[in-house]
Order: sequence, then C-alpha cells, then structure tokens
Amino acid sequence: MLKKYNFKLSGGITVSYATARLPREKVFRDPVHNYIYVQHQVILDLINSREFQRLRRIKQLGTASLIFHGAEHSRFTHSLGVYEVTRQICDNFQRNYPTKTPGDGGWDDNERLTALCAALLHDIGHGPYSHTFEHIFHTDHEAITAEILTSPKTEVNQILRRVSPTFPQEVASVIQKTYPNPQVVQMISSQIDADRMDYLLRDAYFTGTEYGTFDLTRILRVMRPYKDGIAFAMNGMHAVEDYIVSRFQMYQQVYFHPVSRSMEVVLDHLLGRANELYQAGKSDESFIPHLLLPFFNHQFDLEDYLNLDDGVLTTYFIHWRQSPDEILADLAHRFLDRKPLKSAIFDAHTQQQLPHLRDLIRSVGFNTEYYTATDNSYDLPYDDAYDPKVTHPLTQIELQEPDGSLRELSTVSDLVNAIRGKFTGDQRFFFPKEMLNPGNDAPEIFQPVFDEFGGYIQNDQLIDRKGSD
Repeated sequence: MLKKYNFKLSGGITVSYATARLPREKVFRDPVHNYIYVQHQVILDLINSREFQRLRRIKQLGTASLIFHGAEHSRFTHSLGVYEVTRQICDNFQRNYPTKTPGDGGWDDNERLTALCAALLHDIGHGPYSHTFEHIFHTDHEAITAEILTSPKTEVNQILRRVSPTFPQEVASVIQKTYPNPQVVQMISSQIDADRMDYLLRDAYFTGTEYGTFDLTRILRVMRPYKDGIAFAMNGMHAVEDYIVSRFQMYQQVYFHPVSRSMEVVLDHLLGRANELYQAGKSDESFIPHLLLPFFNHQFDLEDYLNLDDGVLTTYFIHWRQSPDEILADLAHRFLDRKPLKSAIFDAHTQQQLPHLRDLIRSVGFNTEYYTATDNSYDLPYDDAYDPKVTHPLTQIELQEPDGSLRELSTVSDLVNAIRGKFTGDQRFFFPKEMLNPGNDAPEIFQPVFDEFGGYIQNDQLIDRKGSD
C-alpha cells in the first residue's frame, strides 16, 4: 500500500496531493518533443507505477517493427508524448483563453490534472501485440484501461485515489468519452487530438518516413477552446490540412503495409493454433504457456492480463518452434524469423476465385485454416458526418472565424473536401510464398498446381481468369 503524503512548503503551508508540484520539474529527453516536462507529483508517481512501467515492454507498432526496423519504440514513450502534447495545450489555453465567467467557453485550469492523467494513462490497457491479441482472446484494451484505473488492486488506482475518491472514475470517463467537459475529451480523443498528433510524429520518426510529419507547433498555436470543445483559428487551416494529409499517408504507407498485415496474420494463426491444441488436449508440459492459460480458458483477471507483455509471448514462441506439432512449429518459425505470407489484392469480381485458390493450396499439403486468410484494411481520412446517435461519435474539426463563428473544415478546405467521407485501403488474400516460389525441393508432381496458382496472381493483384482457359 502506498503511503499518503503531506506536502509542506516553506512557512509550513500544507498543499494537497492534487496540487502538489515537484520541488524541481523533472524532464525526460525525447526524440520527438526534445523534453517532456513533469511538474506534478501525481504524474511522476503514475509514471513510476507498476502498470505504467509495463508499457515499456509493449511495442507501439507491433509487427510493423518487422518491416521498419527502427520502429522499436514502446507504448511507454508514446504515452509520455501524449501527456506532453496535452500539457502544452493546457499551457496555451490557460495563458491565452482562461475562463472569466462560468459558461463563457474559456479554459478552466482546474481541469488540467484530469486532462494530464487521462493523456498519460489512455493506453495503459494495451496488451502484447494488442490488436491481434484482442482478436484471438476477445479482450478490450479500452475496457481494461478503465478497470486498471478504477480497480483498488492497482498502483495506478491507489495513486489516483489520493487526489480524491472519485478521481479514478473521472479520469476513466475522459478515456471513455463520457466526461462532461468536451474540451478535455477532445484533447485526448477527436479527429485531431494529442494521441493522434504524438503517434503520427513518433511513428514517422522511428519508421524513417518523412511524409508522416506536420507542423505540431503551429497546430498547438491555433488551437482554442470554446463552449462545445476545441476549435482551430481560421488562419491555421493549412496546418490542419497538412496534419490530415500526413495521417492519410501514414495509414497507407505504414499502418496498412501488406507485409505488416501478413505478419499479423501469422501471429494470429500462431496463437490460434496454440489455443486449438490446448483445447483439444494435445499439448504436453513443454508446450503449456502457463501465463496464457487463463486466456485459453476464458477466465482471466486483471492480474493475469498485467503479467503479459511482448517478451512473454516471444518466449513462448521460441519454445513452440521446437513443438512436435508441425503447424505450430512452422508458424513460430515464420513469425520469429520473419517469413511473411504473400498477398494479393482482390475485389468483388475476383473474390469468387478464393475457394478455388484455397483448394490449390490445400492440394499441395498446406492447412488452409492456418496458411490462408483474408484481411481488409480501410481508413477514413476525414469524417465530416457527425452523428450524435453513435455511441462515441467523432467530432468534426471546426475552424473559428475572427468573430467567433465556426465553420466545419471540409466546407472551407478544397483539399479536405476532396477526401472527406471516402474510405481508402484494400482487401488482401494471404497465402504461402511457396505457392509462387516452390523451390527446387518441391515435388515435381505439384508443378502444374503451382503454375495454375501463379496464373491467378499478377503484379500483387488477383486477376479474373474466368473464360481464359
């Protein structure tokens, strides 16, 4: 149990934990923001908590690090970055747009600590290889984030409760988008928020992709609070456009990279095969991943979840590479040694050929349940269709005229108007690389199958061969 602190300033004045400032601000050196400034005792205590330190052991970009070798950064560094962007927003708002009368739309700096804690902790519920892990074991990192904040068993909760008994739930409600102040919610979660701004710049830096950069300083400068949230000065429109385009390019070139998606498929199938073997009772003591058993049994608690990180899974994958089960061993080899599946784009016309392609793959000895997959990755670069009936609707980006009136971004920007409401991405069919490059040791009897399969794949596309034979 963490002891409770009383802070006394010179002269014997006692201050509350909520307002306690460090005697000297602490800084973290950062390649994106140069310095990250920590001024509150509660923020430093949260950073030093067990649950937050765990984020050092979870990669921000998951399998993308197998394509962009510099992308070894963690959820820890990203979370610090989101905190720092939020801190700068709060400083700007307090300096330039402080509230003067209740309801005037200005910034109430009493909200600062809530915003900073929500920014710092917004990703604390992510698991190892989070999105793939969620798909296999049906976890929800946002729900687990809220549980970490509100469970009395966690260090994070004990720290937050020292601010006030209701503070953990208040911070959780920001992340859940139910907090009553829309300014605080939009700082953390909107179409242009501290989370997105940090991960775009950070991911661009570590992947070495220059097109993911934008003018953060200018965007922060033109942000301003108003009664219903956050707007941007009209003269800052081009900086906002640049951000929208940068986000679009990062999704197309990094987040939707076909090899990264291929490795996610391999990871998904690897965990799926391990789960299947365990459920069928076909595992021996050398195989059993004890820290994963609560998830295989669908009876995990928060402590089980917090025991997992990327390193835990990697250790099990190394063991599984020696498994007597050929599929599990091969999938572990493919993931650990970066042997991605190949893929081809398909559409509504060529989709009908997928069953035949699976038959061809099966005929040469591959289990199509584990060596084929379909995946679609689509992103909406900008959504101007605000729908209040949606559980957690995305707010529009509002530009503010000098007279205080607001105009939605796509009504002013021809560039954004051209991409608004348009999904971008593709659908891919994943298959073993051996179908196109069988190698010299492949049985000659299978060569006609390989030739036929290759006839369907051209320039990364699945082509329509109907009537071509």
